[in-house]
Amino acid sequence: MRVLGIDPGAKRLGLAISDLSGTIANPLTVIGHISRPVDAAAIAAIAVENQAGLIVVGQSLDEEGQPTQEGRRAFRLAAAIRGQTSLPVVLWDEADSTQSALAARRALGSSRRKRSGHLDELAATVILQSFLDALPADRS
Repeated sequence: MRVLGIDPGAKRLGLAISDLSGTIANPLTVIGHISRPVDAAAIAAIAVENQAGLIVVGQSLDEEGQPTQEGRRAFRLAAAIRGQTSLPVVLWDEADSTQSALAARRALGSSRRKRSGHLDELAATVILQSFLDALPADRS
């Protein structure tokens, strides 16, 4: 089953998609934030287009495990997505996903100029891969 991962941001939303086996996450695209209902409809359409069976939305949490302001925004986005699709939508801790994406871009040898661009789809890939890695190994 394919899984769609979302890195919600104030300006852009990064999207990543897993392979058919649901084990490897890959960057998919970035969509510009318009409004929660419009963003949710676009995400639902992309999930259908890519035959996803599950949507994972990254949610930032504080040191006590409580949602931050951005995390509460992600919660509301997840609720809006649920209103647009019958697919299951889950929230997943996005701890340090942007920093991990930046480190990955450095490790790939990207120039400083390319590293200064947005990391939204890479952050979505980090979030999704973290989710996939946490799933039981014996899933089918």
